[in-house]
Amino acid sequence: MNVPPPSKHQLALMIWLAVFPTLVVLNLTLGRLLGDLAVVPRTFILATVAVPIVIYGLMPHLHRLRGRLLGSY
Repeated sequence: MNVPPPSKHQLALMIWLAVFPTLVVLNLTLGRLLGDLAVVPRTFILATVAVPIVIYGLMPHLHRLRGRLLGSY
């Protein structure tokens, strides 16, 4: 069965489901290391690490999961 692309709302939810836990884990693991940096460099470093994790690591899994969930109906 061919699953249509996600709607804007589905994609927003999928992105949130990938980004939020990634940022929590990164803040817990790198928080002390980056704690002395100003907000902009700290955010830059976190985003630089988080974006590839989300795009290449988590989003493909979420797309497959969505496909399995929608394909089962």
